[in-house]
Amino acid sequence: MTSTTLTPTRRRRGLQQRGLVPLLLGPSVVLITAFVLIPAVYGIYLSFTNTQLTGSAARNPKFVGLDNYAHLLTSEDFLGSVWNTAQFVFFSAIIGQTVLGMIAALILSRKWLRGKGAFGAAVLLPMVVPEVVASLTWASVLSPSGDGTLNRFLDVFGAGPVAALQGAPMVCIIVVNIWRGIAFAMIMFQAALEDVPDELIEAARIDGAGPWQVFRHVILPLIRGAVFLYLLLTTITTVGVFGLVYFLTQGGPGNATELTAIFIYQRAFQYSQIGLGSAASVILLILLLIFGLTYVRLSKVEV
Repeated sequence: MTSTTLTPTRRRRGLQQRGLVPLLLGPSVVLITAFVLIPAVYGIYLSFTNTQLTGSAARNPKFVGLDNYAHLLTSEDFLGSVWNTAQFVFFSAIIGQTVLGMIAALILSRKWLRGKGAFGAAVLLPMVVPEVVASLTWASVLSPSGDGTLNRFLDVFGAGPVAALQGAPMVCIIVVNIWRGIAFAMIMFQAALEDVPDELIEAARIDGAGPWQVFRHVILPLIRGAVFLYLLLTTITTVGVFGLVYFLTQGGPGNATELTAIFIYQRAFQYSQIGLGSAASVILLILLLIFGLTYVRLSKVEV
């Protein structure tokens, strides 16, 4: 009797819950469609045209097929920007932020350590600084004049002033990006480390495993998913870094720090070649999709 009387009620609740799903997801679907999907599709369309901001191509753009892609794939400037982006992502995000973020997370996971609050705040501080403010601050630090913070520090040891942004521009932007990204890595890794059972670590230590062996064979396999998820997110965000590098070097000196994002901006807005810039964006998107699928496969995460 009870089961037969509850069945209609449960069905009504199920129908009500199913009715709430489109109501709750509807606004986000509309926003994603309007601000992500439609611009992406339109950008792909533009990549097959010679659309420009000025001239006859602005009034009457023509379909040019794969000409923009053929031009980019044989352009030394574009291929050089892809290579610069690969170096920037590998050394600043995949190596620098990941390693230093993991070290910071391991330090904060030590219960016996004092002063963790101050250490964590110091690491988190760069994350809350606006990108423009961070760029201008580092421009002052790396200024080639004697008033630059770096040169003032070197002057204490009797060393002459250096022009770091001119002498080693790629190293400078890598260091600055590491400085800004450590906080995000630390937060993700610290959250993953909290789920590692203390019993497994203690058992490994009792068996004679050292700190590196415990990390390599116990902790790292358990947080593998979080590590690859972070690598995926940081690769996507670092490839899209624009303001931080543009305010510091504007892609120079020469093309030494011209990342693909800067190349796209210059071609699309400075040189008014919207079609060419859109094609470069599509190529960059394809590369990101390849990296994303690779990370998902390596982490063995079901998606």
